[in-house]
Amino acid sequence: MTYQATRHPDPAAAALWLRRYSFLRAGVSIAWVVAALAVGRHMPPLAAALLVAYPLWDAIANVIDARKSGGLAANPSQAFNAVVSLVTTLAVVAALDRGPHAVLGVYGVWAIFSGLLQLATGLRRWGVGAQWAMVLSGAQSALAGAFFIKRAADAAIPGVADIAPYAAFGAFYFFVSAIWLTIRHVRGQRESRAEIGAR
Repeated sequence: MTYQATRHPDPAAAALWLRRYSFLRAGVSIAWVVAALAVGRHMPPLAAALLVAYPLWDAIANVIDARKSGGLAANPSQAFNAVVSLVTTLAVVAALDRGPHAVLGVYGVWAIFSGLLQLATGLRRWGVGAQWAMVLSGAQSALAGAFFIKRAADAAIPGVADIAPYAAFGAFYFFVSAIWLTIRHVRGQRESRAEIGAR
């Protein structure tokens, strides 16, 4: 069964929600990147707050998405992703006392799990449109996670700026998805008007 058949009786409603959701995720990620690069790397307390806030926001966003898409029980990949992100938030808080290498390692594990879950969600929602971007984003997140884990074992001291490119790519993919869905919506409206005019 397709996503829209099991979650949204109206495919247009599913696409509308995903378009708004994708713009929201892109906007928050861009704001996080700007804050991380502009002031986070110069202010350790703010950097710590940003590192905790990022997975926490992901958990909240997944819950919102699941509830808007039929509920947590009907969307297991988002529900599990929310749990993983919440556990990651607590793990980051604990890792902050152990140092930046520990934090980056936690982010690496999180990126792998959340990426694979996002990939699964994209595949399940394929019929709604623009989910190829989410699939690519999920796959790249998993690869980035492996890189983070490797980087966490290096001697160089990582910081919040090392996470920024990861967040920026996430913003890019969400933005692409939102734009793709917007274009699809506009084309659909034009086709509908053309059909009405031809009658």
